[in-house]
Amino acid sequence: MKTFALLLTPSKSKTFLVDFLSLAAIAFIPALSHMLSIPIYIFEPMRILLVLSLVHTSKKNAYLIAVLLPLFSFLISAHPSVVKSMLITTELLLNLFLFFLAVRYINNNFAAAFASILVSKIYYYAAKFGLASAGFIGGKLIATPFYLQLIIAGAVSTYVYFFYKNAE
Repeated sequence: MKTFALLLTPSKSKTFLVDFLSLAAIAFIPALSHMLSIPIYIFEPMRILLVLSLVHTSKKNAYLIAVLLPLFSFLISAHPSVVKSMLITTELLLNLFLFFLAVRYINNNFAAAFASILVSKIYYYAAKFGLASAGFIGGKLIATPFYLQLIIAGAVSTYVYFFYKNAE
C-alpha cells in the first residue's frame, strides 16, 4: 500500500497528466487538421505543449517532452519527416536550454522566454535552409507566417511570465 501511495504523489500525477495530454494532443492534431481543413501545426502546438510542460512539471520532464513530441508525432502519423522531426527536436531542446540559461541572467521571465523562442527560431530557419539546400528536406522554408509566430511567442511568453509571477 505504501508503494502505491508513492506512485500517486501530486507532482507525479500532474506530470503524468501533462505528458499524457501532450502526447494525446499530438496524436489527434493530424486528424483534427484534416477534419477541420485547418493546418493546426501553424499554431505551433509542440511549442505550446512544451511551455505547458516547462511551467507545470520539472525541468527534466520538459527536456523529455521536447524529445518525445516530435518523435511521437512521427511514429503516429509519419509527419513530419525523420529529418524535420530531428530538426524540431533540436529547436525545442535549444529553446529550453536558452530559457534556463537566460533566466539566470535576465530578471524577467517574459524576456527570457521570448528571447529563447526567437533565438531557437533563428536556429531552426538557418538549419532548415541548410537542410533544404542539401536536399534533405523539401517544402517551403517558411510555412507559418512570421506575424503568427510572433503572436504565439508573445502569448506563451506571457503565460510563462504570469505563471512564475504568481508562483512567487
